Amino acid sequence: MLTRLEDIIDASGAAPRIEAMLPAGVRHRQLRVRTLLLGMLLALADRRPAHLTEVHAALITLPGPDQARLGVTQDWDSGPHQLTYRQVERTFGLITAALAKNTPDGIPSAALTAVLDDLLEASIPDECKDAPASLAADWTDAESFSRPPHHGSKACADPEASWGHRNSNLPGPKGEMFFGYYLSAATMTRDEDGPAVPELTRRITLSSCHADPVRALTPVLTRMPGAGVALGDILADSGYAHRGAGAWALPLRAAGAQLVQDLHPHDRGPQGNPSRRDHRQRKPVLPRHPKATAAPGPASPRRHPRRHRRARHRHRRTRPPQTRPAHRRRHRRLPPRHLPRRHGQTPLPAPPCLDDPGPLPPGDPHPAAAPAGLLHPADPHHHTGRRGEDPAETRLPLGGAPALLRPPHQRRRGFSTIKDPASNTISRGWCRLMGLTPLALWLAALHAIRNQRILTAWNARQAENQRRAAAGLPPRTRKRRRKTTLASLTTQP
Repeated sequence: MLTRLEDIIDASGAAPRIEAMLPAGVRHRQLRVRTLLLGMLLALADRRPAHLTEVHAALITLPGPDQARLGVTQDWDSGPHQLTYRQVERTFGLITAALAKNTPDGIPSAALTAVLDDLLEASIPDECKDAPASLAADWTDAESFSRPPHHGSKACADPEASWGHRNSNLPGPKGEMFFGYYLSAATMTRDEDGPAVPELTRRITLSSCHADPVRALTPVLTRMPGAGVALGDILADSGYAHRGAGAWALPLRAAGAQLVQDLHPHDRGPQGNPSRRDHRQRKPVLPRHPKATAAPGPASPRRHPRRHRRARHRHRRTRPPQTRPAHRRRHRRLPPRHLPRRHGQTPLPAPPCLDDPGPLPPGDPHPAAAPAGLLHPADPHHHTGRRGEDPAETRLPLGGAPALLRPPHQRRRGFSTIKDPASNTISRGWCRLMGLTPLALWLAALHAIRNQRILTAWNARQAENQRRAAAGLPPRTRKRRRKTTLASLTTQP
């Protein structure tokens, strides 16, 4: 493990670049940047929290020859001297000051972004770098250790952090507020109908909650082709699809990426009033069983003008119920116009299918089955009404099977591996260093360790599958957790 972590740091080239950015002190600095980064990786690999005390403990517990080689133990005039915690704190403070911005704004600096990209790219082996793999983009919460400022004040220990919103799958409220940052990551995933690949984290970025995480991740992904990493499918949820085209869709398509993302709930299903005569479908629809649908029919005429209806209602209130005509007493209130009536009387209209097979050729009594029709999206995937955007440039791709209309749920993964309480979890208190730059460095080191764990499990699984294939056995499937209910326990004898 020690040799592998050293190879990652050396392959990234981040240590000598950061070392050149540090100021030259009067006294000799015992702890180098390479050794400090190695201590951070060792502490996280041992499932320890992101504390500088754990970095110091991981370095001083190495074997004696390794301590001498890494500079943890040096010969001073007074004799052998072992690394102290104050030296670890001092070196980490110099690195943080060198990579941070002079005026913090909640977005990482260019130097910090380069270090994060190099560390993660070095943690991916060469055989996986050229694999045709897609990327799954998502963001999550990274809570700060600082207490939020009091009401009406902005003073706190972490001035770059801000209030954000996160969703929870636990029982209780599904959403809550937190004080910290948004962590965005791009994880490798298999191509559509392609072979399985290890789900390695390729890029990350950290931004304050007052900044848009989508706009923070876009430049990170668009720089990948310049580093020799071609972009393929990029899977994202509806939070990315609902952004403006200039913030997400257009830059990534210009970089060669193909977007596969969910539609926002506001963009799903029929929109507008179905009783309108000139109603047309203005948003894309994902039909479960695409069929040719008829054009919307004419709407029913209005029964009474508004002014006559008001006069009749006033007259009805003054007339006794016994004097009302029989057909008025049997009258029931009509349903609202924006809701469909019962028994399919006024079905919601939908646009006709694009892939219409048309008239049959002569002499072909048994034509081949036509492909499922794809509904034509009349508007771009984000909501319309934005000024300065051309709808033709932001229209959904319609060549063959549009990538935007393909369900990406089966290929997208989350942040479960870095939020596992049995391993390294990024819950509050995991890192007690406050500020965007220290937290981003620790998160990059954590994802590098996560990639090594994923690779170890992947290689073991591939070796097991090869052994079973040589023995004539099918590949081993993943075990599913058994769900035992109270009803099943009470029915057992």
